[in-house]
Amino acid sequence: MVIRSLLVAAALIALAAEAFAQDKSEVIAAPMLRANVVVTSDIVRVGDVIDNAGPAAGIAIYRAPDPGTTGTLPVTQVISTLRAHKVIGVDTRNLREISVTRQARSVEASDIEQAVAQALERRNGLGDAANLRLTFDRAPDDIRLDATHSGALHPAVVRYDSRTARFDVIFEIANESGLAPVKLRFSGTAVETVEAAVLARSLERNEMLKSSDVVTERRPKTEVGSDVLTRDRAVGMQARRQLRAGQALRGADVVRPDLVQRDQGVTLIYETAGIHLTVLGKALDSGTEGDIVNVLNLQSKRTVSGVVVGRGRVAIVVASRPEVAVAQPKLQDKLQDKLSDSTSSLGAAQAAAAISLANAGAQVPAKPE
Repeated sequence: MVIRSLLVAAALIALAAEAFAQDKSEVIAAPMLRANVVVTSDIVRVGDVIDNAGPAAGIAIYRAPDPGTTGTLPVTQVISTLRAHKVIGVDTRNLREISVTRQARSVEASDIEQAVAQALERRNGLGDAANLRLTFDRAPDDIRLDATHSGALHPAVVRYDSRTARFDVIFEIANESGLAPVKLRFSGTAVETVEAAVLARSLERNEMLKSSDVVTERRPKTEVGSDVLTRDRAVGMQARRQLRAGQALRGADVVRPDLVQRDQGVTLIYETAGIHLTVLGKALDSGTEGDIVNVLNLQSKRTVSGVVVGRGRVAIVVASRPEVAVAQPKLQDKLQDKLSDSTSSLGAAQAAAAISLANAGAQVPAKPE
């Protein structure tokens, strides 16, 4: 019985000592004012401005400054407000004022434009986001939100009318604290653009496009059409007609440059299997590579037709037997005499006949140059 009484007494003493220690701790940890306060919401609470606030920590006392900004409060005003909420005995640490900073999440205007373009990408006939030109009804500014709004710009509503090019997009940004998401709405017009070759100066018909004549601009796709040229495809081409400065070039505006000009001296090339002969001529037509033009044979004074194969070069491809490839030089001299007269007729067919007679053999196809 005595031992049990001693144990009970010891337990009571221990509990009393613990309670005393807690009371002493509470007395020692007096409320202390903070010099710098950082908040994440629009409310400043007692627990934000002083340490060891105890049960009063959750009491709202001030409205926080705008997101991303810092404000100051006189200490006398803070102490007066705390007393009104039964918070006394605060150690002011001889401070005269405290600063309150509200943390924020910044959303840049460029990020907003990119998000809108991505939301409209390939919607109702639009193309890639990178090719869209946006015009906002009200240009977006940089936006600062509470730091707790940490979610992505989620397009909750996206509308686009291809007839008017109008868009209306509503974004939602989730709140990590479980509060309602913030909503941002933007409207305006969206136009798809393409890279176009644009003339830096006016050109006359048949002028060649030099590198300095063409610049690259992005133009609305509906304006320039689907056959618009890029700069790489335009440089080196020839104007099909008169073109004005600032005009976006289309495929129908240019042609490949003439390699043979009318009345220009050209080289007529007669080729059979194993034999390659040339005669001087005068072009009667203009033409680019692959075109068929008429050429006056200056030696025979007769007109022949041939294919433009290079600058100032027209080929008349004829057929012959493979054995011609091993003909002796004297045979080539004879063929040259015949070509100056017999083959300078009205076309490749008669030239082929002349060659076949000279070789006394059957015709076989010859490869073009």
